[in-house]
Amino acid sequence: MQQKLITFAVPCYNSAAYMRHCVETLLSAGEQAEIILVDDGSVKDDTPAICDEYAAKYPTIVKAIHQENGGHGEGVNQGIRNATGLYYKVVDSDDWLDTDALKKVLARLTTLVARGTAPDMMICNYVYEHVEDNTTLTVRYTNVFPQNRLFNWTHVGRFRPDQNILMHSVMYRTEVLRKCGMVLPKHTFYVDNIFVYQPLPYVKSMYYMDLDLYRYFIGRADQSVNESIMVKRVDQQLRVTRHMIDCQDLDELKDQKRLHAYMVHYLSVMMAVSDIFLLLDGSDEAKAKRTGLWQYLKDHVSTGVYRAVRYNLGGLTDLKFPGGDKLTLGVYRQLRKVFKFN
Repeated sequence: MQQKLITFAVPCYNSAAYMRHCVETLLSAGEQAEIILVDDGSVKDDTPAICDEYAAKYPTIVKAIHQENGGHGEGVNQGIRNATGLYYKVVDSDDWLDTDALKKVLARLTTLVARGTAPDMMICNYVYEHVEDNTTLTVRYTNVFPQNRLFNWTHVGRFRPDQNILMHSVMYRTEVLRKCGMVLPKHTFYVDNIFVYQPLPYVKSMYYMDLDLYRYFIGRADQSVNESIMVKRVDQQLRVTRHMIDCQDLDELKDQKRLHAYMVHYLSVMMAVSDIFLLLDGSDEAKAKRTGLWQYLKDHVSTGVYRAVRYNLGGLTDLKFPGGDKLTLGVYRQLRKVFKFN
């Protein structure tokens, strides 16, 4: 039997109200795709039954996996363990893919595979779909990546702060994810940051298409990226940030200047995000956690990496002068109004 071109993993937790829209867009890929629906211990609605319904209706495309609740990361892990596709993409159950863009991406991948030049990572744009005010914001990478050709890290340009590679924008070769040994922590939100960070040193070839593929639904009150929820779950954000500090010795990548610079930048962004949500908490305990996180970084990386992170975005949220914290939160709130990222 011919290998599937792509595995879509869809972690589902009490997703009955919206998961059908997601799955229907993925089914447009037909027999080229494998869709793994991971029911993460749903008990409040018909999610398990909907997963089984699709698996019965499309037995050559859809697999339904039911697991004890392990969180989003364990849903992604389960998908990687069971994936048979050459490529692997995570699609959250409240998001969806643009079917026209998907058709073009899969056609290009088919051509590249036939030529023996399949990239380790395929990158496309993603679109924030804001439910509150019915607006959209597209994140594209035309200033960062060459378009419609194979390239490597030496060809990568400069990223703006709002332009990180996110789970929404990538498809990895499945073997890259397995080779890097990534296992996402259970019962932890925000692990998508690990998913797009840890495999990067194993990515030797890339391909970018300027297509708005992933539609990221944002603005629901119960979403994990809602600001008040992020403040409550700040310990999970810290766990993810510490995992990213530990999972790669950035000094080993010094010879790959663009890759090294990007990973330092991403780690610095994670330090900044952690800082901001601890500042929003404002308690003495949160202040101690903030000091502890910077000390953890100092203890676990070289002096050079520590300084590089501090003199990037991370240091801008840890200002050491009176009123610095207030200034940081003021800038954050202005950026939040503009970019509406949570």
